[in-house]
Parts: sequence; structure tokens; C-alpha cells
Amino acid sequence: MDYKKEFIDLYKETIKREGADKLLEWLQTSDFFTAPASTRFHSAFEGGLCEHSLKSYYRFVQNLDTEYDGDWEDKISPESVAIIALLHDLCKVDYYKTELRNVKKDGVWESVPYYSIEDKLPYGHGEKSVYIISSFMRLTREEAMAINWHMGGFDLRVIGGSYSLSEAFYKHPLSLLFHISDVQATYLDEKK
Repeated sequence: MDYKKEFIDLYKETIKREGADKLLEWLQTSDFFTAPASTRFHSAFEGGLCEHSLKSYYRFVQNLDTEYDGDWEDKISPESVAIIALLHDLCKVDYYKTELRNVKKDGVWESVPYYSIEDKLPYGHGEKSVYIISSFMRLTREEAMAINWHMGGFDLRVIGGSYSLSEAFYKHPLSLLFHISDVQATYLDEKK
């Protein structure tokens, strides 16, 4: 399946906001379409980040349909849905690098590639995605909140003791729905 083409077609069809064209140009010059989604947890393969973003999008639409009985466009625009889901993990652009390590296979040592992290912009996770997107186009508050808190309880701020996530989910329920969508895509639709 050509996830890059699917992503670009969906992006161009749905996201029309000022600056969206420049953001897409930037994505195409980055490693977004070849990067993994993680080092080893989910979609840890070439192109995994793009594939994960699409799967999160489809889960988000499915969850919105379920939650709002198919009438979700009164709550959130299709453009906002695409922005949130397709761009939520831009923090992972130019984030991974491939290295080699020795592994014993059938009693013989061989060098195999693996992904490691080289964070060139240590700005956090969701908040880093918001920062990157905002340098190209304006986000609505709902979009920014959903992207910022998409990690839910896995967010390091929450692990560190912050209570902001709970308030964000109460005040911005679309953030919760997207977090659930992201988790479903990760654990139900993708492979390690």
C-alpha cells in the first residue's frame, strides 16, 4: 500500500488552511515518509510514522462517528480532524537515526540495523508537534489541545505529576477522543 500517496492525497483534499502547502513541502523534504513511528514499540519500520498517522486518522473518524452518531461535523470540521490526526506526531520528524548493533543469530554474530533516538529539538512530545505545526499555520485551540495531549497518561508531564491532562480532557473532549484513537491505532491496528 502506498501510504505516502494516501497521506498526501488526504492532506491536499482536506487541509486548505493558509500555510498548509508550506507545511506539506517541508514534510516532503523531511524524513516523515520514511521514519518509523517508534524505535521498537509500534510501527518500528521504514514508513511507520506515515502509516501510523493515517491509521490514527481513520480511528479518529470512526470514534467521532460512534460518539456523535455520525453527526460529528457540527462538533469539529473535517479539516481539523485531518490536522489533528495526520500531524500529531510531527515531533518525530528527524528524530530517529539508524545504527548497527551486533546480534547473535544461529551462533554467529552479525551486525543488524536498529533505530535510536537523536532528538535535535528537545521540546517535549505533543507540545513539540504543536510548535512545529504552528510555525507553518495557525491551529485552533481544540486542535492544539488534542495534539498537545495525544499521549494521555503516557505523557511525561503526567508521569511527572501534572494534573493538566485531566482538565484538558474535561474541557476539550475531542482531545480524549483523539488520544483513544491514537492508542487504538497503536495497539489494535499496528505491529511492533
